[in-house]
Amino acid sequence: MDDKTRVREVLGGFQPEAVLVLGSGLGAVASRVQDACVQPQAALPGVPVAAVSGHGGEILCGTLGGRRVLVLSGRLHLYEGHNLGVVTRALRHVLSTGPRLVILTNAAGAIQRDFRPGELMLIADHLNLSGGSPLEGAHDPADGPRFPDMSNVWSVAARRAFRSVADERGVTLREGVYAMLRGPQYETPAEVRMLRLLGADAVGMSTVPEAIVTAARGIPVLGISMLSNLAAGISRVPLRHEEVLAEGQKAAHVLGMLLETGLARAIDATGGRA
Repeated sequence: MDDKTRVREVLGGFQPEAVLVLGSGLGAVASRVQDACVQPQAALPGVPVAAVSGHGGEILCGTLGGRRVLVLSGRLHLYEGHNLGVVTRALRHVLSTGPRLVILTNAAGAIQRDFRPGELMLIADHLNLSGGSPLEGAHDPADGPRFPDMSNVWSVAARRAFRSVADERGVTLREGVYAMLRGPQYETPAEVRMLRLLGADAVGMSTVPEAIVTAARGIPVLGISMLSNLAAGISRVPLRHEEVLAEGQKAAHVLGMLLETGLARAIDATGGRA
C-alpha cells in the first residue's frame, strides 16, 4: 500500500476545509470538535509517536464552528532528535486532503515587555533560526516550486477575520513576529536581547517549518501563539515546562471560543488563496 492510499485509509476519506495544529498545553481545544473520529498520528506513514508532555499525538476529523476541520493535536520537534522532514511529515500527509486554510498554534515566550502571559498573539511574520528548512534535499513537486516565495506566509485576511472576532468578544489579541529556535533549552537573557534586536516579539521551538511547507503549497496560513511566559531576562522566575502547560490550559478556553467563531470567517476571507 502506497503512502497516499494509507493516508486516505487512516482519515477515512475525510476532506477538511481547514487543518488545525495544536501546540503545547492547547490540546483541550480539541474537545470542541464535534462528531470527531480519532486516530493516532503514528498511524500515518513514517510518523513517530509524540513523546513530549502536552502533545497528545492524535488526529481528529470532525466539525468546529460548523466547518469541517482536521486537528493534529500535538506535534513533533527538532529537539526530540527528528529531522525537519519527520517534524513536518504528519502535516504534509494531511495537506494532501486539500484544506483551504491551515491554522498553526503554539506556546511561546513573550519578548515584548508589554505582552502578558496568557495572552494570544497573531503571527504576522517569522524568523527561521532553526538552522534548516523542511524543503531541503531532493525536490518533491508536491511541495510546490523549488524556490517558493516567503514574502506573504501569514494570511492578512485570516488575521483580520480573527481580529474582528476578538474585538467583538473583548479579547486582547496581540500581533507580532515569531522566532523559532531549536531548543530544548530555553533562551538565555543575551539570546532574548538578540531576538528583540532582530525584531522578534515572541520565541518558541516549533511552527515555522510547518508554515514553510504550507505556504510553499500556496495554502493560506494563520498562526496563533499562546504567550505562556515572559522570556528570560524579562521574567523574574526560572522558566519551566509545567508553566507552559498550565498557561495553555487556561488559554485553551479563549482560543477555542475564537476558533469556533473565527474559523468560518477566516476560511471565507481567504478564499483558499495564500
